[in-house]
Amino acid sequence: AKKNITSILEKGLLKQNRNHVHLSSDIITAKKVGMRYGKPIVLKVRALKMYQEGYDFFLSKNGVWLTNFVPSKYLII
Repeated sequence: AKKNITSILEKGLLKQNRNHVHLSSDIITAKKVGMRYGKPIVLKVRALKMYQEGYDFFLSKNGVWLTNFVPSKYLII
């Protein structure tokens, strides 16, 4: 959500009280999820670069991509 963008750009995407950071595979889903928290801002994640640099990703049974943390250097506004 727009209200969180400053913190996200400083700290990255954190799992907070969840087991993982949840990532959407398409913009439509990302916007729907983001609307639950206010005006959505969709960020792209340089996931391939993250993976190449040792970060793990998991695909949940319901098709949501999961990871433990997304550093801000992998985010694109």
